[in-house]
Amino acid sequence: MGGVEERGFLRGSDRTGQECAAGSAPRPACLAAVPRGALAAPPAMPHFTVVPVEDKHRAEYDSVEGLSWVDYREPSSAPAASDSYDTVSSDGHGNHKENSPFLNSSEASKGGDYYDKNLALFEEELDIRPKVSSLLGKLVNYTNLTQGVKEHEEAESTDGSKKKVSKSPSMGTLMGVYLPCMQNIFGVILFLRLTWMVGMAGVLQSFLIVLLCCCCTMLTTISMSAIATNGVVPAGGSYFMISRSLGPEFGGAVGLCFYLGTTFAGAMYILGAIEILLTYIVPQAAIFHPSGAHDASSAMLNNMRVYGTVFLILMAVVVFVGVKYVNKFASLFLACVVISILSIYAGAIKSIFDPPEFPICMLGNRTLSRDQFDVCAKTVVKDNITVASKLWELFCHSTNLTTENCDEYFLMNNVSEVAGIPGAASGILKDNLWSNYLEKGEILEKAHHPSIDVAGQKNNLHLYVLSDIATSFMVLVGIFFPSVTGIMAGSNRSGDLKDAQKSIPVGTILAIVTTSLVYFSCVLLFGACIEGVVLRDKFGDAVNKNLVVGTLSWPSPWVIVIGSFFSTCGAGLQSLTGAPRLLQAIAKDNIIPFLWVFGHGKANGEPTWALLLTALIAELGILIASLDMVAPILSMFFLMCYLFVNLACAVQTLLRTPNWRPRFKYYHWALSFLGMSICLALMFISSWYYALVAMLIAGMIYKYIEYQGAEKEWGDGIRGLSLSAARYALLRLEEGPPHTKNWRPQLLVLLKLDEDLHVKYPRLLTFASQLKAGKGLTIIGSVIQGNFLETYGEAQAAEQTIKNMMEIEKVKGFCQVVVANKVREGIAHLIQSCGLGGMKHNTVVLGWPYGWRQSEDPRSWKTFIGTVRCTTAAHLALLVPKNVSFYPSNHERYNEGNIDVWWIVHDGGMLMLLPFLLKQHKVWRKCKMRIFTVAQMDDNSIQMKKDLATFLYQLRIEAEVEVVEMHNSDISAYTYERTLMMEQRSQMLRQMRLTKTEREREAQLVKDRHSIARLESLYSDEEDEGDSVPENIQMTWTKEKCDAEKRNRGSAVGTFRDLISIKPEWENLNQSNVRRMHTAVKLNEVIVNRSHDARLVLLNMPGPPKNTDGDENYMEFLEVLTEGLERVLLVRGGGREVITIYS
Repeated sequence: MGGVEERGFLRGSDRTGQECAAGSAPRPACLAAVPRGALAAPPAMPHFTVVPVEDKHRAEYDSVEGLSWVDYREPSSAPAASDSYDTVSSDGHGNHKENSPFLNSSEASKGGDYYDKNLALFEEELDIRPKVSSLLGKLVNYTNLTQGVKEHEEAESTDGSKKKVSKSPSMGTLMGVYLPCMQNIFGVILFLRLTWMVGMAGVLQSFLIVLLCCCCTMLTTISMSAIATNGVVPAGGSYFMISRSLGPEFGGAVGLCFYLGTTFAGAMYILGAIEILLTYIVPQAAIFHPSGAHDASSAMLNNMRVYGTVFLILMAVVVFVGVKYVNKFASLFLACVVISILSIYAGAIKSIFDPPEFPICMLGNRTLSRDQFDVCAKTVVKDNITVASKLWELFCHSTNLTTENCDEYFLMNNVSEVAGIPGAASGILKDNLWSNYLEKGEILEKAHHPSIDVAGQKNNLHLYVLSDIATSFMVLVGIFFPSVTGIMAGSNRSGDLKDAQKSIPVGTILAIVTTSLVYFSCVLLFGACIEGVVLRDKFGDAVNKNLVVGTLSWPSPWVIVIGSFFSTCGAGLQSLTGAPRLLQAIAKDNIIPFLWVFGHGKANGEPTWALLLTALIAELGILIASLDMVAPILSMFFLMCYLFVNLACAVQTLLRTPNWRPRFKYYHWALSFLGMSICLALMFISSWYYALVAMLIAGMIYKYIEYQGAEKEWGDGIRGLSLSAARYALLRLEEGPPHTKNWRPQLLVLLKLDEDLHVKYPRLLTFASQLKAGKGLTIIGSVIQGNFLETYGEAQAAEQTIKNMMEIEKVKGFCQVVVANKVREGIAHLIQSCGLGGMKHNTVVLGWPYGWRQSEDPRSWKTFIGTVRCTTAAHLALLVPKNVSFYPSNHERYNEGNIDVWWIVHDGGMLMLLPFLLKQHKVWRKCKMRIFTVAQMDDNSIQMKKDLATFLYQLRIEAEVEVVEMHNSDISAYTYERTLMMEQRSQMLRQMRLTKTEREREAQLVKDRHSIARLESLYSDEEDEGDSVPENIQMTWTKEKCDAEKRNRGSAVGTFRDLISIKPEWENLNQSNVRRMHTAVKLNEVIVNRSHDARLVLLNMPGPPKNTDGDENYMEFLEVLTEGLERVLLVRGGGREVITIYS
């Protein structure tokens, strides 16, 4: 809506116009005025609304609020032929000067005209940060197209050269807001049901009903005014305001509820028009007639269905053919409403001194239906002879005066006539103050009227005026509430208003005050002027099938009958006009994907498909056929809409969002909450089951939009609410470390990226998602080596790649990519700084450095060991999944198998907790858990097994328990061989790196030959931790070889053949290495023997040596320990208990 105007600029020179005509000018310069919208600008400033001629798709992806798009691309990446638009500013006298807030590099180099000398400090950034004058120029050129029907009234010009200049919005408060709101608020309920409501509820309770409903709409209007004056409001009514305030999920849910409410309102108005037509204007037009005395209601409902469907089709055709006809007749329909209301006041005043003659016939205290007889008497005199009247014939079933078959109640009670309209001076008001609720089928009786209470015949009930539905305060609230809806009419027209921010609050509040006064005064007048039984007579049976409110009107009942018929028809047309456009707006926002088809329409934008759906839904309301049943349905949808308008205002006010600066100052969050509470109360008062259904529909739509992943970001209040809640929760978490019962692994997963910034081992993410199952914190971290200023774009791309992979692997968490000169430093930064406050990671997941044996570059395994040391120093737990590519994907299922835990040393219970968490995921759910522990010679293995079983029972963990005895045995020859191979390989790699460094030194002709240690660090490791002195190598040497190496250290001329000839003897090996290798070999034998077929093996990860000289040997020990196992998870605790036996 703002997308076209916000970047449509005009070059104001005649030369350019000639070039455009000749086709030689660049495309952005050739712009044309469009006949859409209008400008709200000071009169002295010329204004234009222009769009790029060929770039048709820009408006589709721009923000609907306008002025929210900034081109952050590099100037060189935005070609001048496609993306360079200029703007015109004015000096106020028609002299236009060019300035370009989005300059290309090529334009900037042409001369100094583009850059102001006073802005030299900012000239390099003017392409992405435009001058204030340019920004203000754009604001002046912003126009606000109405979403309603105005733009469809004018046929589009077929001649491309003829351009219409649109007029600026000129509607004031009276014509633009006040009268449309009045027309929408006054409706069918006022004429057809208000008298009946006063009769049933009494004047006092009717006052309460009107007060509740009017307070609800008044408080909602205050909230709506605050939202509507908080910035420029494009047309779109409540849907726009709610969606931009509470987000796309709430916006879509409430928008659809508002759409359904408007659609059912159309059905209600059509049913009201048909009721007026068939009951009061042409009753003989009825197609279905009652076959028996008790079939009258069903026949009437069938007539309503048939005629309602015909009316609906006719109205839909009118709306489809031309909306302009609906708008042209809107003033006529409003005039009908005003004249009808004035006739009520005129009749009430006249009734003081000259009440109208509408007698009602009473049998005892029971009201008779007057349309079946003419004379209100048991007998009549004809030619001086007393004969039976029509009334006698109806009750006694005979034309003579015999009493054999007469109704007993008829014989025992007298027939009398009572004035239906006693007049305002009669004092009838005191009788109508109190409620008189009736059950369905109950006879209308006049209190304190003389009668003898005897049972009458049931087959004569049709002769009385009966209550057609059961009534109560709650039922009447649901039926009356639609008569106060329509307060959004002004905000829907905001695009046509001269000053929307002033007109919407003033006009809407005045309309509500006016209509509320009319309703209160009508309740009082009806109670003071009309007899109670007539008020309770919904269809006017007691007053000869006259519209009850019409009996009071002056000069004739037909004024109100005809006026109300046309006004209800007009209101129905307005609903069928507005509802499809609302649905089209929701569909065009593309927040509910399955509604996309309803965003399309005719060439001029008419929502054809949306109109069709609206007509089908309205037909459902027509088929219900009862006005009293349809009214509560639309009450629910409107109340839900108003509830969320109040919620939106309250949330924005309480959060004190920086952008929340309404011009309307007379609002408060307490008023919004009160309005919200009244809406909620009215929903459940009027119909609790309808309220639940409406909330269920809104909830389903909300969850659907949330599930689909709404792509819109409107800076909504719910996002602000989430931030406030998150801040509050984080501050609470800061109060202390989590208790052991609440401990769960909060993961920092360290990912490695390849040269193309793709995730090297995506199964790490799969494992993380299986371990977390959507609970707790997961941070995916990665390090890019380089300079931050140079590789920022690369880091952004890497972050997006990781996020995409997280979405694929269903990992719910956060991503953080760090740029550092050295990878190990970057990892240390991640370990130290990831997370916020109490939401920090406590467990690091680290990939295994595959191929470290074959690589000449030691950086991979040195980084690995450095990370292990960092996690230990930070008291974090560490998980190292080995052979992670063999781990199951999220789509696999293990229907059998074991998860084996090798509990060698205790480090906080991580080994117990991890399999339990994994088994919560569907991949591992059916696996069994086995726990193995190692017993030494001096341990009691039987007692250990019992103790372990008891411990697991107290932990509430189901697992098989086994104790493995490891006998003391001599160190095998295989162990010595592996140790020897390890040390030989270590020495060989170091010597090869020495040789490589010498070659690099000679090639580069380094002058400073005294800094040998510093230069040798180039080959050793990126962290400058290389070992430059061979004496410190953790090896077992013969004395001769060691002396030879010392002599040849400077030149490093040793060859590969020399390295192979190094054969230390077993007895000279480092005994510490031999012992460690022996442990690794023995443990590996036992583990492979017991767990070779396990789905996953978890075992304690030994810590790295304190002396960094033995790092290569440490890697070898880990390899030997896990040899022959398909899937291994090395676990290292963080130094605290993570599992407890207590509840």
